[in-house]
Amino acid sequence: MKHISIIIAKKKIIKMKESGSVIVFTNGCFDILHKGHLRYLNHARKLGNYLIVGLNSDVSVSNLKGSDRPINSQNFRSKQLLDLDAVDDVIIFNEDTPQNLINELQPNILVKGGDYKKNEIVGAREVEEKGGEVVILPLVPGYSTTKIIKEKGLTGQDITD
Repeated sequence: MKHISIIIAKKKIIKMKESGSVIVFTNGCFDILHKGHLRYLNHARKLGNYLIVGLNSDVSVSNLKGSDRPINSQNFRSKQLLDLDAVDDVIIFNEDTPQNLINELQPNILVKGGDYKKNEIVGAREVEEKGGEVVILPLVPGYSTTKIIKEKGLTGQDITD
């Protein structure tokens, strides 16, 4: 499996919406998948018929998290996500936020983790204006990529391909 382009995703989503499917979108770096991510993605998938993940590119992760990130390459992170039953498709994006992706894809449901408030979620207003819903899922306490990186002493030099 391989991540898809926005053009292919849009065509797929239009066709799915026409048949009544509910499209769920979430995004993130997903640098080191952990129990919190797995629960979050499984929960997100149960909210609809199709879960698409916007994945921050390596450049985007570095811009957001610092020059020592990501730990894992975008291709590795994408493959890990696509290996999960919960994730139907992945789109890699270079911007710091998924605003453009959300505007283009127009998901029925936008999902983020409990570390966000609705007014902080990029794309929330646009999704709701189109009749969609914003869902904030609870975090799994004790699980954090940043925490794992600090505990293990990992750096961007450890990037996996």
